[in-house]
Amino acid sequence: MTKRRIKIYFDGGCRPNPGKMETAVVTGGAAIVVRDAGIGSSQDAEWLALIAALRLAQDMELAHYILLGDAAAVIEQANGIVRARGEAAEHLAAFRALAGDGPMPAVRHIKRTQNLAGIALARGR
Repeated sequence: MTKRRIKIYFDGGCRPNPGKMETAVVTGGAAIVVRDAGIGSSQDAEWLALIAALRLAQDMELAHYILLGDAAAVIEQANGIVRARGEAAEHLAAFRALAGDGPMPAVRHIKRTQNLAGIALARGR
């Protein structure tokens, strides 16, 4: 029997771009929203949200989980499909360091309308 993977949704954004970043991570009906994640670009915010999602999975000691977001470029970089350059390469290095020596976490793209973290971010605007 295959164990069900826990879904962890992530999203990040900023206004203006670049500007004040915010992130959200949602799992199990609970949302963790950070309204002031520093200054950066929308891609930086997406990376910070992905890293926060991985930290949450580790803090919860989850063995079977999937990280779900709507930032195609960040997801492709995290999965090694597209080369990360500049600041994205630094974020990728932090993500990989956090993941450790084991297998890389499953990171998948979903539609923006399906992203519960994006919905959580939009509620506070």
